[in-house]
Amino acid sequence: MEWSEDEIAFLKTMHNPDRIQCFLDSVDYNPVYECRSPRWIIRKRSAHCFEGALFAAAALQFMGYTPLIVDMKAYNDDDHVIAVFKEDYHWGAVAKSNFTTLRYREPVYRTLRELVMSYFDFYFNTDGDKSLRSYSLPLNLTIYNSRNWTTTDEDLEYIGDKLEKIRHFPVVDKKMIRNLKRASDTMLKAGMLGSNAEGLFKPK
Repeated sequence: MEWSEDEIAFLKTMHNPDRIQCFLDSVDYNPVYECRSPRWIIRKRSAHCFEGALFAAAALQFMGYTPLIVDMKAYNDDDHVIAVFKEDYHWGAVAKSNFTTLRYREPVYRTLRELVMSYFDFYFNTDGDKSLRSYSLPLNLTIYNSRNWTTTDEDLEYIGDKLEKIRHFPVVDKKMIRNLKRASDTMLKAGMLGSNAEGLFKPK
């Protein structure tokens, strides 16, 4: 399937990664366990973090970037998926999140690890526990072009399955984990500002 004329006109308004982020910030957070295509996001104006990353990757691809997503694994919390891009050899990211602190990153990071670590202190569950544990190699979504991942009506959970199998790199060791401090109440309130309660992970 190809983009429709209306979808192409819409995607042309995405002039840069920041515009993609503004669109994702404007749509509702989808609390349903599913994974719909970027076409569905455009039509329904709703997305969770995985769907938002896929939409961002599709919009970046439309702009000429390679569509790359990265998985960040967490303990006692939701994992987070971001779309990453490079400008002048530096990494940036676009993301949909129920937490205000886990979204856009400017392309100023020299390595993928630097980019991921910029999320660390702001990645916490609703109890304030800092939960980020590892991140994946980037997944190039062009391998799924034959399955029309950008416009299909098919559920895209198979992409999530692939992300699970990709090599992940730890960001903290056991001693670091034992010494982690909780996010402050102020930071917790800021992170959850405007969040959809139905879509929040409930820590055990």
